[in-house]
Amino acid sequence: MQLETQIIHNIPVDELTGAISVPIYQTSTYVQEAPGVHKGFDYSRTNNPTRAALEKLAASLEQGDAGFAFASGLAAIDAVAKLLKAGDEIVAVDDIYGGAYRIFTHIYSKFGIRIKYVNTTSVENIVNAISPATRFIWIESPTNPTLKISDIAAIAKIAHANNAYLVVDNTFASPALQQPIALGADIVIHSATKYLGGHSDLIAGLVITKHKEHSEQIKFIQNASGTILGPFDSWLVIRGIETLSLRVEKHCANALKIAHYLTTESAIENLYYPGLTSHINHEVAKKQMSGFGSVISFSLKENTIEAAEALVTATKLFKLAESLGGVKSLVCHPAQMTHKSIPAAQRQAAGVADSLVRLSVGLENAEDLIEDLKQAFKKIKN
Repeated sequence: MQLETQIIHNIPVDELTGAISVPIYQTSTYVQEAPGVHKGFDYSRTNNPTRAALEKLAASLEQGDAGFAFASGLAAIDAVAKLLKAGDEIVAVDDIYGGAYRIFTHIYSKFGIRIKYVNTTSVENIVNAISPATRFIWIESPTNPTLKISDIAAIAKIAHANNAYLVVDNTFASPALQQPIALGADIVIHSATKYLGGHSDLIAGLVITKHKEHSEQIKFIQNASGTILGPFDSWLVIRGIETLSLRVEKHCANALKIAHYLTTESAIENLYYPGLTSHINHEVAKKQMSGFGSVISFSLKENTIEAAEALVTATKLFKLAESLGGVKSLVCHPAQMTHKSIPAAQRQAAGVADSLVRLSVGLENAEDLIEDLKQAFKKIKN
C-alpha cells in the first residue's frame, strides 16, 4: 500500500458511531464497571481514545512498535532523554535545534549526562566520539538550520556495534519523505507542530519507538511525567496528517524552484538545500529521502546580524516568525531567534553564521514567493 493511501486509511472509522472523523473525547475520566474494570481507559493522562488514535497512526507511518503524543516537540525530546541515567552519554549532531541544546546543556548535564557535539555527516567523527558510556547517537536529518544530511543507515550500524541506540529527529523530513526506523534507527522524534499539524495552529510532539522495551519505558515516562497531548490537539494533528502527502509534495516543488532561483542571487555566500546537486550531502539525501523538504537556508556575503535583519524584515509574503512546515511561508533569523540559546562561537562553528537566514517555503504560488524574495534582496542591495 502506498503512503498516500496508508495515511488516509490508517485513520480509523469510529466503531461506536461510524463517524469518519476521529471523535474528540474531551473527557478527563471514565466510568468503571468495578474498581479496575473498564474499557481500557481510566484517566486521560494515562490514555485517551483520540490521543490513542494519533499514536497508533504515528507508529504506522514511521513503521515503529508504538507512538506517543506529547504536549510539544521539546516534551518529546525530554521523554527520550529520561531513558538515560547519570554517567550516560549522548553523541549529538553539532547543528542541533536550539531547544534541544538548551535542555541538554542546562538540565540534563546537571544530572550527570554528558553531551558530545560532532558533525554527524562524517561517520568518522561519530566513531571517534563514541565511548563505552555512549547510549544514544542523536541526529537531525536534515538539520536545523544548515540542512546537513547524515547517513542514517550507516550511523545505525555504528550505534548498534557499540551497544548504543540511534535517535533521529525526523521533523524536517516528516514520514512523507523519510522513515528512519526502516533505515535502522531505534527512536524517532517529531515536532508535530510542523509538517504533521501543517497549519501553524498547534504545539505537539511525537515519539515513535522500534523496540518493545523502549515502548514500555516511554509509556511509563509519559504517564508519570504527565506531558501528554490533549484530545483536541491530538485531533488537529490527525486532521493535518490526512493531507500530509499532498502538502509535502507542493512544499518540495515550491522549495526546489526557489532554491534554483537563489543560486542566482549575488548577495548570497552559501546556499543550503539538499535538493540541489551542489549540496555536499545531496547523494545521501537522494538515497534515503523521497523528496528534499521545504526548508532552505543561506548566509549572506555581508556576514552580519544587521544584514540578515534587513533582509528578513523586507519580505512581504514570507512572514517573520519561528517554526516551519505550515501552509504560509515563513522567514527566520536563527542567530536571533531559534538558535539564540546556543553560544555564538559554538553556533558559528556548526555553520550557523550571523547572517544565516532560514526559509520555510509554504503552499503559495512559487513565482509569487520568488518575486517577494527578489524585492527584498533589491532593498538590501540599495
